[in-house]
Amino acid sequence: MEKSKVFFTDFRTPMYGETIPQKFKRLIKTAGIGQIDFDGKFVAIKTHFGELGNLSFLRPNYAKALADIIKELGGKPFLTDCNTLYPGFRKNALDHLECAWENGFTPMTVGCPVIIADGLKGTDDIDVPVNGGEYIKYAHIGRAIMDADVFITLSHVKGHENAGFGGAIKNIGMGCGSRAGKMEMHCDGKPEVDQDLCIGCGACFNSCAHGAPIVKDGKCTIDENKCLGCGRCIAKCPMDAIHNEKWTSCKALNSRMAEYAYAVCKDR
Repeated sequence: MEKSKVFFTDFRTPMYGETIPQKFKRLIKTAGIGQIDFDGKFVAIKTHFGELGNLSFLRPNYAKALADIIKELGGKPFLTDCNTLYPGFRKNALDHLECAWENGFTPMTVGCPVIIADGLKGTDDIDVPVNGGEYIKYAHIGRAIMDADVFITLSHVKGHENAGFGGAIKNIGMGCGSRAGKMEMHCDGKPEVDQDLCIGCGACFNSCAHGAPIVKDGKCTIDENKCLGCGRCIAKCPMDAIHNEKWTSCKALNSRMAEYAYAVCKDR
């Protein structure tokens, strides 16, 4: 495999010089976006709209800069993401869109449509074969992402309780999976509760979309039949009482994410 070419810029902007979005446009052009045939093609820009009220996402002006260039090259861009498994403001398409709008991602601000790729309830997906996959035979990918002719990831970087590091592979692999796909990627990672540390506060229950944590007599247990292994409760527990001893499942989660990312990007 050919080594990737990596281009950098900084945030320095002289008072009468280039703005950051202008520098970003120059960076994209230098990296060779003009070599892609966009003419009349649908272009999925996969990004993360952020949960309502948080700041851990790329600002909409970066998306607009990218969309502007794609339109200049004759493409038809749209911003997209898939629904989440965990509770929050992105669990269905209507809440997801409102969250995106609240965080500044509207057609007016980004210069292109905003589409939730796996539909209203996260069920609008397509099974994409993963030829030679060790963990995944068919990846369940949001249909709008696979309907696009060109796919571009616009990734931010974060720490993650199961992946360790979240960047482009997580943004593509986990982010493009429908709700069924996210379940498949997480399915082996069933956490356990250290009863000596648990204080029965219910933070885990409140963070779970599926009612897996059960608090009874001041202690929590997790119903494995309901648990999807998303790890949300691990991050929410104030006592660090919830953990995952099945470290191989973390390896499997990351391997599945990589194979899902491969399914999205292959031949495009």
